[in-house]
Amino acid sequence: MEILDILGYFGALIIGVVLGLIGGGGSILTVPVLVYLLAINPVTATAYSLFVVGASSLVGALNNMKKKLVDFRTAIVFSIPAFIAVYGTRKYLVPAIPDHIFTLWGFEVTKDIGIMLFFAIIMVVASISMIKDNGKKELLETEVKYNYPLIVIEGVVVGVLTGIVGAGGGFLIIPALVLLAKLPMKKAVATSLLIIAVKSLIGFIGDVENLEIDWIFLFIFTALSIIGIFVGGYLNKFIDGKKLKKGFGWFVMVMGIYIIWKELY
Repeated sequence: MEILDILGYFGALIIGVVLGLIGGGGSILTVPVLVYLLAINPVTATAYSLFVVGASSLVGALNNMKKKLVDFRTAIVFSIPAFIAVYGTRKYLVPAIPDHIFTLWGFEVTKDIGIMLFFAIIMVVASISMIKDNGKKELLETEVKYNYPLIVIEGVVVGVLTGIVGAGGGFLIIPALVLLAKLPMKKAVATSLLIIAVKSLIGFIGDVENLEIDWIFLFIFTALSIIGIFVGGYLNKFIDGKKLKKGFGWFVMVMGIYIIWKELY
C-alpha cells in the first residue's frame, strides 16, 4: 500500500471525526480525498461521496431520532423534491455532460476539470458560511410553518448541487429549515442529517446503474468515516465546536482555492 493510499484511508477517518465534532462540513472533504489521494476520477468520486455522506448522515440521524430532535414532516416535505432532483442529476444529467465542455484561450475544460472547478466553488461558498458568525440566537420552540413553494425550490436546488458535487449540502439545507420551516437550530441540524441521508443514498442508486462500483473499497472507506463520527462525538466533549468550525471553514476555503489553482494550472 502506497503512502497516498494510507493518507486516503486516514482522510476517511478525519472526514468522520469532523462530522462528529461540528455536525457537518466533513463530507465536503470526501471528493478531494478520493480524487487527489486515492486517484479516483471525479465522476466516480462524487458517486462514492454520495454513499459515504449518506451512510454517515444516517448514523447521525438515527442518533438524533433517539433524542426526538428530528422533525419528520419537514424532512418529508424537503426530501421528496431533493431526492427526485439528485437521482435525476446522477442518472441523467451527469452522464449527459460532454467529455469536452468548452475551450477558452487555449485551455480545454473537460468534464473532470469542470466538475472539480464547480466543486471547488461550492467549497469556497460553504467555507464562508462556516467562518461567518451571524450572531443569531437559537429560535425558541414555535409552531412549524411551511412555505411550500420555496421549500420545493430549495429542495430541487440542493438536490441538483448534491448530485453534481457529491457533498451533503447541509450549509444550504439548515438555513432553509430555519427560515422556511421556522425550526429551532438544533432540530434543523438534526432534521438536515435525515434529509442528507435520504437524498444522498437515493442519488447513489442512480450511479449504480451507470458506473462500476468497487464495493469492498467503498464499504471500508465508509466504515472508517463512521468510526470517525464516534471518535469526533467523544472529542466534542472537550473541544469548542464553534471555534473549530471557523478554523475548519478557513481550511475548506484554502482547499477550494487550491483545487481551482490545481485544475487551472
